[in-house]
Order: sequence, then C-alpha cells, then structure tokens
Amino acid sequence: MRFAPGVRRFAIPTFAAAAVLSVLAPPLSVVALAVGGFVAWFFRDPDRRPSGPGVVSPADGRVSVIRKEGEQLRVGVFMNVTDVHVNRAPFAGRVERVTHRPGKHLPAFSKESERNERVDIDVATDEGPAELSLIAGAFARRIHPYVERGEELSRAQRIGHIDFGSRADVLLPPTYGREDLLVEEGDRLRAGESIVAAQER
Repeated sequence: MRFAPGVRRFAIPTFAAAAVLSVLAPPLSVVALAVGGFVAWFFRDPDRRPSGPGVVSPADGRVSVIRKEGEQLRVGVFMNVTDVHVNRAPFAGRVERVTHRPGKHLPAFSKESERNERVDIDVATDEGPAELSLIAGAFARRIHPYVERGEELSRAQRIGHIDFGSRADVLLPPTYGREDLLVEEGDRLRAGESIVAAQER
C-alpha cells in the first residue's frame, strides 16, 4: 500500500507511544495502536485511473459546490474523514502559478469555507485557463501541494494532499458549460477516476 507524504510525522510517534505504553499501561497501548492504524489508513494513496474521457474529479468525496463564476464553472468536492485525501489533476496542462492563501479553518462543507486557508493552482490547458483549489477544513492544518510553476501535468496525476479533512475545487476551462457536467450536488466521486465533465469531440 502506498501512503501520502507526511504519514511518518503522525504515525511513528503514535506507534512509538504504543510501544512504551505496552509496558506502562497496556490498555492504553491498544488505543495508541488503533490511533496509529487510523492515521496510516487516512494517509493511504491508492492507484487510480480515469474511467473515461473528460475532466476527472480532483478528490474523493461528495460534490458540495456547483456554481458559475464569470465564464467558468466551479465544482467543489468535500472530503470527509473516511475519504482518500490525495488530490489529482482533473486535466492535462501546464502549471502557471501555485499560490498559498492564509485564512480560517472553518468546516469545509460550509459557505464560509471560502475564507479558509487554501492553495490555488492555476493551470493552462488546451481548452483555456483553469484552476485547482485545495481548501483546508476545520481540522486540516497543512496543505501539501506536490507541483510547482512550469510543471507539465498529466490527467489524474497526484497534485497534493491535505492533512485531516477539507475540500478540493476545480474551476473548469471556459469552453465547458453546464450541459457538459456529468455530476450533481451530492454525488459521490473518486479522485482521478470519476468523470466530472466531458465534451463531445
């Protein structure tokens, strides 16, 4: 099983504590082991492949936002604690800019989460400009982008992860309209696999 970067920072201290507690307080060592196991499971990073042509989901979770922003559509996916938290590139393109924006840590499913800490990744695609946003949630405290300015992205490539909760948005290229969307609010998606939008060629 592959794990996202950062798993050691959380899992190793927990498992070390379990080893110490196995001598000092065996019942507590069981709790520490369970916590360590949960942390390792949370940072799991399974392989994914797109299920068809089109824009793939940037995250595991439920569609929580679909709205028009100027000439583009935004689709937001809320990740709960049981979802894989490694994010994927919805499309191929070139990274134009990676911007960290400090902010609050409000629940990622609320409308107020627009003010949360986030990392915006501007991407130039064959269909025009697009953007990916990794948004921290109430319990998330670190966003880890894997990509840098000038990097070429492939569709479904790993682009980052967020520690413990949050939301991932994709601002679709301007050539995509509502008629191209294949999802609705409340739908469950899998990062790098589920198709969010597609156009007839």
